[in-house]
Parts: sequence; C-alpha cells; structure tokens
Amino acid sequence: MRNLSILRKTLIASGVLMAVAALPLTQAMAQDTSGSSAMQSSQQAPASAASSSNETVPGKVDDSWITTKVKSKLAAAKGIKSSDISVNTTEGVVTLTGTVASSKQRTRVEHLAKQVKGVKSVDGSGLTVSATSSSSTPASSSSASNH
Repeated sequence: MRNLSILRKTLIASGVLMAVAALPLTQAMAQDTSGSSAMQSSQQAPASAASSSNETVPGKVDDSWITTKVKSKLAAAKGIKSSDISVNTTEGVVTLTGTVASSKQRTRVEHLAKQVKGVKSVDGSGLTVSATSSSSTPASSSSASNH
C-alpha cells in the first residue's frame, strides 16, 4: 500500500514537472498561430500596427532589447539627464526625442545610441536643445537682482 502511495506521488510530480517544462513551448506556438490580430492589439496606434503586423516576434524582442540598452547607456552616462529623453526602436532604427542641454550633448546622446549592438541608424531629429543654458541663467538672475 505504501509503495502505491509513493508511486502515485511520483507520477503526479513528474506530470506536473512535464507540464511546467512544456509551458514555454506552448506559449511560443500560441504566439506564432495568433497571427497579426494579437500584434495589432498590442500596438498603440493603428497605423503603426498595420506597418509592423508582419514583423516577427524575434524582431520585436530585438527592438525592445535595443531600446532597453540605449536607455541604460544614457542613464549611466554622466552629464546626461536621461529622464528627459525618450527612446523608440523600430527594425533597428533608434528614434530619440526629448530635451538636451546643448548641441554637444545632443551629439553625445546620438553617439551613445549608435554604440549599441544591433542599431542600424539613429534619428536624433526629435531632440531639442533647451532654451535655458547654464551660462545665461546666472547672468539673467544677476541682472534681475540689480533692478
């Protein structure tokens, strides 16, 4: 009787183990068979969903990875306020938008993004140089205090 109980527990445990091991495979198959409808529902804008509906899941993972690597590279860089910069990647093309302190910093941000493996090109046209620079702020505040 005791052997049957041990055998039953062993069979249940091995069944659970096999089911858990097969879970990633079934999820991958479900993603492949779901087609463009699942991809379109995960997109924010209908126009972008239509343009990327034939993009493969590995391509989307690569773009997400590139975006993450660029963001972390910008966050680790000294003198760059990475919270003011948005990063978007589509098919290896990194688009940067936001505000930087100077044109030199803009060039540096673009250069850092180009260094990430998998980046085909960088579009920094969305980066704007902030109107207030550190050199004009003290002068304007001192002239304001004199009045």
